[in-house]
Amino acid sequence: MILSIGIDIVEVYRIRETIARTPRFVERVYTAGERAYCEGKGKAAPQSYAGRFAAKEAFLKALKTGWRGKITWQDVETVSEEDGVPKLNITGEARRLLEERGVNRVHLSISHTTDHAVAQVILEKD
Repeated sequence: MILSIGIDIVEVYRIRETIARTPRFVERVYTAGERAYCEGKGKAAPQSYAGRFAAKEAFLKALKTGWRGKITWQDVETVSEEDGVPKLNITGEARRLLEERGVNRVHLSISHTTDHAVAQVILEKD
């Protein structure tokens, strides 16, 4: 049964400008694995960062909490399965809230163009 859905869209230029203006942004928001993945994309790094940012926001919309309480940016990590499909690795307070709600499946879809990145998250429970 679907419990909730979250979606977010990000303008890539805003992420690119934020990274240039505030270098600590990347370390604060993205895990080491996310940073390695995005930096490995070369010129497409800003799109990858924007997609992962959208994924974090979409997850919190689906969770219906926003950035409050003890949830941190690092609690929500986008990783890739062997076939390249993105999925979320949820830890910390965000994991506790998923368990409290009985969520046992988290689905993620990310897409981007040069200008925009979008992500959708679906939370399910049996």
